Amino acid sequence: MCVVTRVRLAQTSEMTTVDQGRGPAFAPFVIYIIAFHVGWIAWPFLIYPRLMAIGSGTLTYAVLHLGLRMLIWVVPVWLYLRFVDGVDPVAYLKLRHHVRRGVLVAIALTALNLAGSLARFGVPHLSLERVTWNSVLGTSVLVGFIEEIPYRGFILQKLGERLDFWLANVMTSLLFLSIHLPGWVALHTLRADAAAAVFVLGVVLGMAFRYSGSLWAAILTHSANDFLSFVVFGR
Repeated sequence: MCVVTRVRLAQTSEMTTVDQGRGPAFAPFVIYIIAFHVGWIAWPFLIYPRLMAIGSGTLTYAVLHLGLRMLIWVVPVWLYLRFVDGVDPVAYLKLRHHVRRGVLVAIALTALNLAGSLARFGVPHLSLERVTWNSVLGTSVLVGFIEEIPYRGFILQKLGERLDFWLANVMTSLLFLSIHLPGWVALHTLRADAAAAVFVLGVVLGMAFRYSGSLWAAILTHSANDFLSFVVFGR
């Protein structure tokens, strides 16, 4: 057997092995998607009211709220990547890739966001009532980390392994929108403009992640967006 033939056979065998490995690996991902999104329906109806009874402005509420969300949103992704895919979660999620570029992209997008908010809403009237442990820690500082780990870091990349980026980005953004629906329904705050804004934000975050090569672009942009929306402009 000539060398070229052997190389071709080796490449064919390797491609077959990869394709066979990718097939079964997608089933746990689909199960994760379904379980996470269906399971989250219980949050606003069963868990959130009990947390609110503690007092949403207290440090206890903020700690419990963040702890539970980390347990539900972040930990399963970490375990999936470690034990199902057998990869380093930090490397896969691109938390150590192009960090500086990610920060610069986040700063640029936040500057555009601030300029757009000022043009739309005018100069904000700051209020200490909007500054609580949860609004600062949960709604602002850590919300990007908690929500971008599963969506842009995990779901977008997993879908991107099989689909065109733009289709994967749209699908991820729709899933990102869907995770907000149970809370909006429970609190009677479902609005078309808010849904559209969340979808567009998801698409922008996906683009920021792709073109920066760092999840920090999406994390920081997301956190800054929520800080501007809920704390600064009170929207």
